[in-house]
Amino acid sequence: MKKLLKISGYVAGTLLGVIVIAAVVVYSVSNYKIKRHHELKVAGVRVPSDAASIEKGKHIVAMRACADCHAPDFGGQKVIDNPAVGIFHGANLTHGQGGLPADYSDLDYVRAIRHGVTRDGRGLALMPAGEYSHLSDEDLGAVIAYLKTLAPVDRARVPIQPGPVIRVMLAIGKINLDVDTIDHNAGPVASIAPEANVAYGKYLATSCMGCHGPNLSGGKIAAGPPDWPPAANLTLHESGHTAHWTEEQFIQTLRTTTRPDGTKLSPVMPKAFGTMTDIEVKALWAYIRSLPAVPQGAR
Repeated sequence: MKKLLKISGYVAGTLLGVIVIAAVVVYSVSNYKIKRHHELKVAGVRVPSDAASIEKGKHIVAMRACADCHAPDFGGQKVIDNPAVGIFHGANLTHGQGGLPADYSDLDYVRAIRHGVTRDGRGLALMPAGEYSHLSDEDLGAVIAYLKTLAPVDRARVPIQPGPVIRVMLAIGKINLDVDTIDHNAGPVASIAPEANVAYGKYLATSCMGCHGPNLSGGKIAAGPPDWPPAANLTLHESGHTAHWTEEQFIQTLRTTTRPDGTKLSPVMPKAFGTMTDIEVKALWAYIRSLPAVPQGAR
């Protein structure tokens, strides 16, 4: 009996040691990825100052749901607070206390929005720069022009606090910071015409890919809290809703967040997408209709 207890003690001690070593490795690797310095060559864009461009930037920022993370006043807010995933706050984008420094440059905006990197070279953990890296120079310039007009908001910066699940997924490469997945040498287009066609719809659909996947087939949202529902399949596969909708029903669903059958969209789905213009929604619909039909989650 004593021998059995002794063996059990050795096994338990060995197992505990393995767990401790694994935890140290996970923390070290994830910390390295979070704090790693990135040397990038960043090209600037022309930032206009006329009222029409600023209004255009305001629309892009609204339609792409930036306020969902940065708050309606863009002073930042809590986005995720989950023991497994961690605590993540959207940054204060104003020049109030806790926000952007007074000398924050146009190039710093480009670096964050298009490349997912802070001015000191650290990868941004919450910013979905992969969805914005493709923005045309004209649209990015308009976005920056609008952001520079924001009224100062005094709200303290809250550092990210990654939870164990996020750290494990970062360590084993199941998820990555956007800075590590963006093609930083890709040259975005100078401008794109807002027309109700597939090309413009594809340009807009990058805002959907963070949750619905690169082919919009939906499925589990990797970096989301465990209680987030899987993203819907937007392709024409019979398992998805859009395969059975008309363009009018699709538009109405985005505008009202209510499906044709009366059920509500998940609250995870940004309501801001409903602020798209008719041309933008029609273009998005045209792109969705052009996609191959694949089962949900077949990313």
